[in-house]
Amino acid sequence: MKILVVEDDREAAQYLAKGLNESGHSVDLASDGEEGYALANGGSYDVLVIDRMLPKRDGLSIITDLRQKSDSTPVLILSALGEVDDRVKGLRAGGDDYLAKPYAFSELVARVEALGRRRGSPEVETVLKVGDLELDRLAHRVQRGGTSIPVQPREFRLLEYLMRHAGQVVTRTMLLENVWDYHFDPQTNVIDVHMSRLRSKIDKGFASPLLHTVRGAGYMIRDGEV
Repeated sequence: MKILVVEDDREAAQYLAKGLNESGHSVDLASDGEEGYALANGGSYDVLVIDRMLPKRDGLSIITDLRQKSDSTPVLILSALGEVDDRVKGLRAGGDDYLAKPYAFSELVARVEALGRRRGSPEVETVLKVGDLELDRLAHRVQRGGTSIPVQPREFRLLEYLMRHAGQVVTRTMLLENVWDYHFDPQTNVIDVHMSRLRSKIDKGFASPLLHTVRGAGYMIRDGEV
């Protein structure tokens, strides 16, 4: 599923994004109410996870405005305010579920996925394919043309992200944020090193390359020339 998390606590937001990504979902982050509303209003998300107390505008006003525009995207409200009256206000504002902080991450994932199923979102893909390259998330296995390819954990995560965006240009910033959990440029060649290793593993010895460098833009994995 495609999920938007609106959370101003950077550490908490990164923790949520990492866990949801590892659970097989695609996650966008917003750190304040205005940014969150802009993304929610302009994006196509399966579920919104919105903190109630946010800078610039609060979470309930985001939900209220979305509902007034007939946006029915399921919303899970996160809040340190967990009293009955607080939960009632959140649900009456248009929230579909309410989870008080602190919470168990496993419960959050279960609630998010329940909201997604309620809307009829597709099942999370466990096997990704690009041409004759196949990545099995559950078995943590990569193979091409039936040949098993050993990859390190970071290489697996990098390849998974690329395959989830097959046919699209993936920028260095996207990779730093979603594969390395960096929200700044460490000014190292870590991406180049891992890309080189990954390319040698999935392309060397095969007739056609799948991993391509898009000059001045980033990288792309696809079956065929860019």
